[in-house]
Amino acid sequence: MRKKTAQRKEVLFEYYAPGASNVYVAGAFNEWDREQCPLQSETGGWWRRKLKLESGRYEYRYLVDGNWENDQRPVVCVPNAFGTWNCVVEVS
Repeated sequence: MRKKTAQRKEVLFEYYAPGASNVYVAGAFNEWDREQCPLQSETGGWWRRKLKLESGRYEYRYLVDGNWENDQRPVVCVPNAFGTWNCVVEVS
C-alpha cells in the first residue's frame, strides 16, 4: 500500500524592484535560507518565482540586494524576533 503524499500547491512570489541586482524569497518553507530561492528578473522591473508548497502557514520575507523587505502586496504580517515584521502565506 502506498503512503499518501501531501498535496503541493504552486504559490507565486513576486516583487517589484526595477533597480535591483538580485531578489530572493526566504521563509519557513526553506528554513530561511537566504540564497536557496532566487527570483527571476522579468521585463518591467518585476522579479518572480513559483514555489510548490505543502499545505500550511508560512512566514517569509524578500531579500533585495542584501536588505530584508516585506511583500509589497497587502498580506498578513506578524512581528518577528528582530523587531520587524514577517509576511504570512497560507496554503490550503
